[in-house]
Amino acid sequence: MGYRENKAHIGFFGKCNVGKSSLINVLTGQNTAIVSQQRGTTTDIVKKSLELFDIGAVMLIDTAGLDDNTILSSQRKTKTLEAVNLVDLAVIVVSENSFDDTEQNLINTFVNRNIPYIIVYNKQDIFPINETTKTEIQKYFKDFILLTSALPNTKTELTNLIGKHLKQNPYDNKGVLNGIITPKDFVVLVTPIDSAAPKGRMILPQVKMIREVLDNNCMNIVVKPEQLEYTLRTLNIKPTLVITDSQVFKMVDAIVPKDIFLTSFSILLAKEKGAFEDYLKGTPHIDYLKDGDKILLLENCTHQPTCEDIGRVKIPMMLRKYTKKNLEFKVLAGLTDMVDNVEDYALVIQCGGCMATQKQLMNRLQVFQQAKIPITNYGMAIAYANGIFNRACEVFRV
Repeated sequence: MGYRENKAHIGFFGKCNVGKSSLINVLTGQNTAIVSQQRGTTTDIVKKSLELFDIGAVMLIDTAGLDDNTILSSQRKTKTLEAVNLVDLAVIVVSENSFDDTEQNLINTFVNRNIPYIIVYNKQDIFPINETTKTEIQKYFKDFILLTSALPNTKTELTNLIGKHLKQNPYDNKGVLNGIITPKDFVVLVTPIDSAAPKGRMILPQVKMIREVLDNNCMNIVVKPEQLEYTLRTLNIKPTLVITDSQVFKMVDAIVPKDIFLTSFSILLAKEKGAFEDYLKGTPHIDYLKDGDKILLLENCTHQPTCEDIGRVKIPMMLRKYTKKNLEFKVLAGLTDMVDNVEDYALVIQCGGCMATQKQLMNRLQVFQQAKIPITNYGMAIAYANGIFNRACEVFRV
């Protein structure tokens, strides 16, 4: 779990019945999305994971038509626009020589969100493109292609165009530990096993760091917090780096010698795909919080909370204790919903984002950055409240 959502997300947008679902079915080679001549067949966001040649693992997203005038049209349009926040690349599908405000508004949305887009003209065999439509499309995207869902070369043409314009694939990332550790280094990973830990498996950040250590031709050992002191005392090799779960930062800091780099899984994820520099600037605003200030915690996943939940329980408790202020907290889980009044919040704390792509996470934070609301992340906020913020970030400054 987790790798599924960390793939590049490619969304298909456009009017009803232009063939968005048909093109997705062409790419997947199966009936992933329901296809019908009836307008408004796609009623909700449909996702399909697959491998595309020369691109790698991606998530395709099918959306409802934006010119839907059925009873549920408002809800469908809302879902479609919510999907904008999920995508790394948008495919605007056009057909029947209809290119007007619907497509132009979509393009404006993608441009404002800094989301790359491509335009394809579908059903060329039934509704051949005319010069007027061609001229209008080329004002916005000169590289557009003509497609027919039933033709065998459609998949190749569409895949090539997607690959050309997909600026960032999460799997192309060389890893956040690249440059921090060198071959034959030794890394210790500290992973608590409490009631919030998933049964029978590791969480994605832990698995990811184990793999990155190995990819850098280094060695690692995974221990629980209560085993750390014994491990360091009995090892015959000095670790280059200790990576810990943020919630035991204070305990681990007291155990790990100061000449060994120490950071957390959450901070490493923030460095890899978060607004890292904004986090560094925003974290010290914790010192300026006042009684009654509202703090928003952003979680990209929708896990089941427990009494030891880091976002709902531990961080609020730590910050109230550190600031000695009566603070209000709100948790927003998932990727689609958003608060109405961003200016009501004195601070935003983003989770590590292991269940989101970089683009999804940055789309999520953009509204707060534009409103000049200080932002930080779980690991940095916890480190700051425990007085070890500088140490936790030191490894990125050398």
